[in-house]
Amino acid sequence: MIPPKDSTWVWRMLHVVATLIRIFYLRLRVEGRENVPRTGGCVYAINHNIGPDYVIVGYVSPRQVFYMAKSEIFDFHPWLAALVAGAGAFPVQRGKGDRHAIEQAANVVRGGKIVGMFPEGTRSRNGQLQRGKTGMARIAMLAQAPIVPVVVINAEPVLRDVLKFKRRPLVTVRFGAPVPATGNVENSEEVRRLTTTVMLALAALLPPERHGYYVDAAAVHHLDRIEFR
Repeated sequence: MIPPKDSTWVWRMLHVVATLIRIFYLRLRVEGRENVPRTGGCVYAINHNIGPDYVIVGYVSPRQVFYMAKSEIFDFHPWLAALVAGAGAFPVQRGKGDRHAIEQAANVVRGGKIVGMFPEGTRSRNGQLQRGKTGMARIAMLAQAPIVPVVVINAEPVLRDVLKFKRRPLVTVRFGAPVPATGNVENSEEVRRLTTTVMLALAALLPPERHGYYVDAAAVHHLDRIEFR
């Protein structure tokens, strides 16, 4: 695994460090990296479990991934701001509402970068997919950029069992086919429809026992239709 060509020097340095230490933590299997657009902005929609999923996705991604971070971190010191930005974070101002954060993220995507999002919002304690929130769909629709579904499977034991001298867990990362961000971002029904489409794409990449809220696609579509009646 080599650092992405579009990455910053900080990202490259961290990638080398991760390569050196990962042999103590996990084994990796990566599928579908060819589904990531080679150029242009896009949004990663990633399932969110207990474990270092954002680190693992960043490590195996063929391009650098950018995540939201509190703006206060960037205000502390210029050197720290440069280091954090180089590590793949961009500032989001708290207290200005979700819409402001979504606009900031959309600008990053418009700039040709990949923004990593966890549409479930909170980590799933049992590994099953939770109902997706609409933020990642809104970002992609504003930026007119595709959404790439990404799943991390079996990351839970990576840090939990590191001192138990068990065999290193095999973690699988799957990148799905990009989903076009079609529709009107001002239309809540269309935003929810895109969100559901992406979440079902995530479910299709996961083992059946992890489908959770999306175990029955027909039922999910029915519930979404009722929501907007």
